[in-house]
Amino acid sequence: MTHGFHLKAALPALAAALLTGCSLAPDYHRPAAPVPGQYPDADAVANTGERSASAVSPQVRYSSDLGWSEFFRDPRLKELIRIALDNNRDMRIAVGRVQEARAQYGIVQSDQFPTIGAGANTQHTRNPANLRAGGPDSPSVTHYYQAGLGMTAFELDFFGRLRNLSEAANQQYLATAQARRTLHINLVAQVAEAYFRLRTAQQLDGLMQSTLKAREQTFKLVQARYDEGMASALDLNQARGQMETVRADLAGIQRAQSQARNALQLLLGTPIPDNLPEAAVFGRDQVLAAIPVGLPSDLLQRRPDIMGAENALRGANANIGAARAAFFPRISITGLLGFASPQLGGLFGSGQEFWQFSPQVQVPIFAGGVSGNLALAEARKNIAVAQYEQAIQVAFREVADALAGEATYSGQLDALRALEASAAESLRLANLRYETGLDSFLQVQSAQVDLYNTQRTFLQTGMDSLLNRVELYKALGGGWLQESAAGTQPG
Repeated sequence: MTHGFHLKAALPALAAALLTGCSLAPDYHRPAAPVPGQYPDADAVANTGERSASAVSPQVRYSSDLGWSEFFRDPRLKELIRIALDNNRDMRIAVGRVQEARAQYGIVQSDQFPTIGAGANTQHTRNPANLRAGGPDSPSVTHYYQAGLGMTAFELDFFGRLRNLSEAANQQYLATAQARRTLHINLVAQVAEAYFRLRTAQQLDGLMQSTLKAREQTFKLVQARYDEGMASALDLNQARGQMETVRADLAGIQRAQSQARNALQLLLGTPIPDNLPEAAVFGRDQVLAAIPVGLPSDLLQRRPDIMGAENALRGANANIGAARAAFFPRISITGLLGFASPQLGGLFGSGQEFWQFSPQVQVPIFAGGVSGNLALAEARKNIAVAQYEQAIQVAFREVADALAGEATYSGQLDALRALEASAAESLRLANLRYETGLDSFLQVQSAQVDLYNTQRTFLQTGMDSLLNRVELYKALGGGWLQESAAGTQPG
């Protein structure tokens, strides 16, 4: 036996168990959360009026209680999420896993109770004359009839072996249910991400179409000036290069649109319908601007992956109890109660009652394998502790990263707006100076590149800002409920 758990030291527990039954599992204590008590940048998420969670659902104290149909504000996106939750194949597999774990728990739990069944049997025997109990003149064929209730080998769970195995199966079922919730939350966020990427690609397509038209007009202007001898071949080739650059970018963004649409369709699990609601104007109003953050300790009760990791830890703790119980005697009972008779007609007559009682005791003598099972159970618990702590650390990091984004994206977008206005004015002045012959086309080219790159960066950063807010919502455990709660309706 290992880790100081010896039979001699457990004799008092054995004596008590014989009378009352017990569990040899260690007392469960939740490990301390290995993260700071406050999030960095937590003050970045402030109440911003009508676009805050408190304005939409005043009863909501935690982001995990904020329904996704209220966090997302685009009617088309909401409908896409509903379709995905109904049709996504990963979601269907997760539901099946929960049903599988529930059935497995039922099977293990049933081992704690006796199995009783009704049955009947008959036996007919012919003996030679010299083997007949009543002598040579007694009948050569004897008959035996039996009917009643039988109980298969039923283990008396004095040491909690079956109880702990049942608890481990129950915790596995709960962990599987939490895994399904985690997948549900991730699916909601993935649909939103795919939708935002598609909408951003469409916005970039519009930008590139308009930019291409502007570059074509510029090329025609330079071509005319070249034909009149007022522009150099270098100016002409620079204008052509600017035009073809945007044309190449346009082909790339059209490819990105198709890929984003394909990704969205895969998440939906069905073709994208043609009759979707009208999409909202794409911008910052796609999602709520402010949601409650709370403290890192709230994650222990709100994040399903953390709760699932704790379920796995509790199951590992129960398995230690089952492994310890294997060191003690295992007592089982088989019984039969009914009637027996040599005549079928008299089987249920008075005085034909029959019973049979067969207790069995198994005591481990050479316990090498039993000791190994205990060591294995303890090692798996240590792993489960580390996995639980790691789940907390990962969750903390995800929230902290999203909060860092919330603290900086607004300022970055404001700066990009100002930069776009400045770049547009620079391009206007560069065109004017080129047309009046004060500057070469190089100045126009530089101004065009600056404005185009700034506009692309602004759209990309705006998408990143939306995705960051979705990530914060998901990291805080949001996305499981459809409607904010006081109600607890699953999506």
